[in-house]
Amino acid sequence: MAGWSSICIQSKSEGGKQMGTVKIFYKDDCPMCPVAKKLGEHLVAENIGVQHYNVETADGLAEATFYRVMALPTILVEDEDENGLGEWRGSVPKVEEVLNAVRSA
Repeated sequence: MAGWSSICIQSKSEGGKQMGTVKIFYKDDCPMCPVAKKLGEHLVAENIGVQHYNVETADGLAEATFYRVMALPTILVEDEDENGLGEWRGSVPKVEEVLNAVRSA
């Protein structure tokens, strides 16, 4: 979707412990990216923090370069200290796979 920018929603478990954050890297003309964006919507509905990065913007490209994103879509899961908990590059995982990674934070 054009106009999506980096969005961060903090996610916490019921006990108040910080959970992982999901970063979704996409491009407007990427054929699999709409599925990745839909995954992000499902995760937000589960109260999971999601950040979207369009690699066609300066901020998105900078973030993608930092994380060495070479395939789209790319979905990364990090804990509050930015330690990697899961990653999918060039594919879209099932919601359950991402939730398991997020909850392992």
